[in-house]
Amino acid sequence: MEIKSLETVDFDSLFKSFERAFEDYAIHFEKEEVRSMLIRRGYDPKLSFGAFVDDEMVAFTLNGIGRFNGTATAYDTGTGTVKEYRGDGIAGRIFTYSIPFLKEAGVGQYLLEVLQDNQKAIAVYSRMNFEVTREFLCFRQMIEHIDNPIINTGCRTMTVDINHIRRAQQCLDFDPSWQNSIESIERGISDLTYLGAFIDNRMVGYCVLDVHTGDLSQIAVQCDHRRKGIASRLLHEAIALMKTDFIKVLNISADDSTMPAFLQSKNIVQASKQYEMVLRL
Repeated sequence: MEIKSLETVDFDSLFKSFERAFEDYAIHFEKEEVRSMLIRRGYDPKLSFGAFVDDEMVAFTLNGIGRFNGTATAYDTGTGTVKEYRGDGIAGRIFTYSIPFLKEAGVGQYLLEVLQDNQKAIAVYSRMNFEVTREFLCFRQMIEHIDNPIINTGCRTMTVDINHIRRAQQCLDFDPSWQNSIESIERGISDLTYLGAFIDNRMVGYCVLDVHTGDLSQIAVQCDHRRKGIASRLLHEAIALMKTDFIKVLNISADDSTMPAFLQSKNIVQASKQYEMVLRL
């Protein structure tokens, strides 16, 4: 077995390994969905690594590289091992192998998210000195079950550009996770839709969505315009654009009470909980 960088591995080969690693999971990944995910999360093949047996990749860690809270950061975009090689600690060996390369590239911390019911993984990360930094709530619902009647808010909605979204980040009640951050949104600009809600030509709310994956990355309304149905109007418009039969809203801070209450009022139910964990390098 050889561990090496994925710098020379093309996307088609990477996706085949990705499919093999997750073929027995309940969630199925489409090829273009994975390509879009890698772009948005800042995938850097040079600083991502895989384990190979006879030139066949049997395990991998795909790292996104960027800045998070002002620090150069590597983010675990996807870690997987094909079924026949699980239980041998290969993922840990890949991670250990990668650390000197990440440090040499100036990376100061490693960031990941893990489902709270995956106690085995949490225990492994804790032994590696990862620390829990935040708790996230994840929501999902079939569109047909969402309770969100049309509300006449007196606002008008329209598509906007990325500059509107950049200027409106102060509307958020908590710092977004890596995959929902403005940096991630900017990387995925070609795949995302931006909607703004306007009153008297002033944008008072917005949302960012991926119509192909059902992902609602950000939705926010200025504090002085809340409880007027503006978020409900934005959600209604977002749902109408979705090409999926479901909507998902991932990584809402558990310390925030406003967004979970809003989603649950629409019958968008909590599906899982995650921990955000960080290792200082």
